[in-house]
Amino acid sequence: EGEKAIYQNHWMAGGNEITWDMIHYDVQLFGGVVLHQGKIAEMATGEGKTLVATLPVFLNALTHEGVHVVTVNDYLAKRDSEWMGPMYMFHGLSVDCIDKHEPNSEARRKAYNSDVTFGTNNEFGFDYLRDNMAVSPKDLVQRKHNYAIVDEVDSVLIDDARTPLIISGPVPKGDDQLYDQLRPRVEVIVKAQRDLTTRLLADARTKMASEDPKEQEEGALLLFRSYKGMPKYKPLIKYLSEQGVRAAMLKTEAFYMQEQMRNMHVVTDPLYFVIDEKQHSIELTDKGIDMLTGRSDDPEFFILPDIGSQLSELEGTELPDEEKAAKKDELLQNYAIKSERVHTVNQLLKAYTLFDKDDEYVVIENKVKIVDEQTGRVMEGRRYSDGLHQAIEAKERVKVEAATQTFATITLQNFFRMYSKLAGMTGTAETEAGEFWDIYKLDVVVIPTNRPIVRDDQNDRIYKTKREKYTAVIEEIESLISKGRPVLVGTTSVEISELLGRMLTLRKIKHNVLNAKLHQREAEIVATAGQSGVVTIATNMAGRGTDIKLSPEVRKAGGLAIIGTERHESRRVDRQLRGRAGRQGDPGSSVFFVSLEDDLMRLFATERIAGLMDRMGFEEGDVLEHNMLSKSVERAQKKVEENNFGIRKRLLEYDDVMNSQREVIYKRRRHALMGERIDNDVANMITETSKNIVENNEDMYDNMKLELLRVMALDIPFEEEDMKRIKPNEMVDRVTKAAFETFKRKTERLAEIAQPVIKQVYENQGAMYENILIPITDGKRVYNIACNLKEAYETGSKALVRAFEKSILLHTIDEDWKEHLREMDELRQSVQTASYEQKDPLLIYKLESFNLFREMVNDINSKAVSILMRGQIPTQDPTSVRQAAPEQKTDYSKYRTRKEDTEGLSAPGEGRGGQQPPRQPQKLEPIRVEKKVGRNDPCPCGSGKKYKNCHGR
Repeated sequence: EGEKAIYQNHWMAGGNEITWDMIHYDVQLFGGVVLHQGKIAEMATGEGKTLVATLPVFLNALTHEGVHVVTVNDYLAKRDSEWMGPMYMFHGLSVDCIDKHEPNSEARRKAYNSDVTFGTNNEFGFDYLRDNMAVSPKDLVQRKHNYAIVDEVDSVLIDDARTPLIISGPVPKGDDQLYDQLRPRVEVIVKAQRDLTTRLLADARTKMASEDPKEQEEGALLLFRSYKGMPKYKPLIKYLSEQGVRAAMLKTEAFYMQEQMRNMHVVTDPLYFVIDEKQHSIELTDKGIDMLTGRSDDPEFFILPDIGSQLSELEGTELPDEEKAAKKDELLQNYAIKSERVHTVNQLLKAYTLFDKDDEYVVIENKVKIVDEQTGRVMEGRRYSDGLHQAIEAKERVKVEAATQTFATITLQNFFRMYSKLAGMTGTAETEAGEFWDIYKLDVVVIPTNRPIVRDDQNDRIYKTKREKYTAVIEEIESLISKGRPVLVGTTSVEISELLGRMLTLRKIKHNVLNAKLHQREAEIVATAGQSGVVTIATNMAGRGTDIKLSPEVRKAGGLAIIGTERHESRRVDRQLRGRAGRQGDPGSSVFFVSLEDDLMRLFATERIAGLMDRMGFEEGDVLEHNMLSKSVERAQKKVEENNFGIRKRLLEYDDVMNSQREVIYKRRRHALMGERIDNDVANMITETSKNIVENNEDMYDNMKLELLRVMALDIPFEEEDMKRIKPNEMVDRVTKAAFETFKRKTERLAEIAQPVIKQVYENQGAMYENILIPITDGKRVYNIACNLKEAYETGSKALVRAFEKSILLHTIDEDWKEHLREMDELRQSVQTASYEQKDPLLIYKLESFNLFREMVNDINSKAVSILMRGQIPTQDPTSVRQAAPEQKTDYSKYRTRKEDTEGLSAPGEGRGGQQPPRQPQKLEPIRVEKKVGRNDPCPCGSGKKYKNCHGR
């Protein structure tokens, strides 16, 4: 009433009633300044990052150009929009959350037009890709990318950076896969290798226990052989933690690694296949190929033939041409089949030996779902690439999904780099500050805490075996709850969380388990995790973004105790777990329990620590605890982080090539969609096509004449005798001029023929029809062109011609871009073998992809020009005109959105950080060939077509 404003200070957010009683601390104002400057604010857990964001969001939203607040999951996006929304609305700003609305809906469009838009990183990215597949301007949802604040910025821009966003659709014969068919053979060879490893390990134990140095040496060789055969075999891992054992194996490994692994075949020949766990790669041996071939009629069932030498041998024969062509067809067909077979077997071997259920993935409702190693959450919709996911599905005997084709893709890195201003906030960014600057040009600023942190971060406790470690964890939990303290136990996998749960049940200790299988109760479990004596076991997901509140009694008892059951590959994830305790000056403690059998220690850190334990004569159950050892573990983590940064940077370097191409094509497509520059674009296409035809046939009059007729339906504008005296530039000018005149004449004629039909429909049925479909053909196929009836009538059918041009441009761009993405995927796979020749695959990829892109642009130009030049109305019958749907919306139902994990893309010869492993100069391996025919190479049959479109189908 009057000048009084009535506004309540309590409302519902995330299903709970909240009361607004917060005022920013001074340090939160600092945080707001940093975010407004377009930097990353590192604020400790519990320092109120959500409240800090309100300051820069409000300030930047005043321009009404749109502020995007990006979170890691839809629960946080919806909760934060409901929690902070009323405050923005009170000041006259509009607020919405895209995750509350269906894609491509009017409500989502409205959400993007709000001043403040909340949403998840994936949905922002997928909406960008959908916008670039739209067929009508009314389907577009996003505005210009103005300012984004990314919550948990490390999770979005670093952890998710290796997983591109992909919109895909079905491909012909996508179900024709060999995974189920070849699974029985792979199971046989995996079982044989496991049995062999068991025997090797038993013999190695016996020989290494001997007093004879020669026997010990033989034992170390057997041990190293079993490690190369099954590095994740549990009895082997346990034996390697015993005194002196690992040191003996590492000495043997060093011996066989010298001289570029000249003698490594001595180690690997008795095995069926060789596993390199660090590189995530597997190679079959001769013995393994013999077993896989089995009783097959073809003794070379799994051997890729040397296609180059076979074809040159065939050329040297004196067979008749027809017979030669048939033989060539047979050879190429055989090569394509075997290539697919070898790839399928390799991915199945990886699935059986390197990927464990309830660790890397879980099976829920007969579907294989990847578990995020950083958070322990199930990653819905994400699939391993390159057939690895299908291989795991075959292993678990669930339905093997059909292969799909990429229609649109972008990495999160390149999506967020499109924003004019980008900022982020997290509790842990300092360790990755170099990467944030290198890739995003974002500074990291550490904001001081409001109150000093009093949490007691203890040194790591290191045990020899996992069994000793877990027993010590249970004893520690018993000790802590007896003091009335709540305990949060952080694990790295579902399997370990369930194992600890069973151990606590045996001790009759009440507890809650929170993992990828049981995530529905997350908010409820986290809410009670701070109560006295409560034990919560959680994978690393442990409620990021939700507070663990402590009662006064718990504070008095010493606060929340954090126990880490294993060091993670990333220091950042460990810091996140520690940060669950000691929020806002609360008391608390954190400690990590580590064993020499843990993955991180096994792969990167144990040599020095194992040696130290051996020298000090440690017995079972003894614990090693020292600041120096914690530093040693951190060094191992640093090594892995550098590796992972290398992978992410390499991925970005590859995607940067694609990104510059994507920007050109999407810009072109947007021009066609909006229709603003369509005359310019068509003119450029005609000019480029004319130039290409002339330049490709400079001295060949008949060829040029034929090409102009075939592509542009155009008579050559000069005689053969003129060709010798006219300069090439003048030839191009003449052809281009003639093409423009012909195009102008044909479009005017098209409008002239269409107008009587449109006039008749408008006068007779104008009241009934708003939009109409008019058939136009280029002589090969009919295109139904939608246009506004009234507009077409009033412009003398010029609007119809414009709609025809727009429709053909969109159609040709979409078809060729889709095919180009497939070619780029295949190119990326095929260039990796260059590292064996000491060449950089990335350089070859850049060069080849430029050629592919140029080919695609030329193809788009010539296809579009060809259709536009030949366009005509097949019949002047008004009954052929149909009513168009009131609003032609893009149909996305046949498309799938997914994030593709690059685990399956470990490039041969390009180690995990882009390093090339030393080559093994043993006899030529049967599954590699000197010259592989790339899918984009000319087909060796001589047809002139690309291999993939000829014999590589």
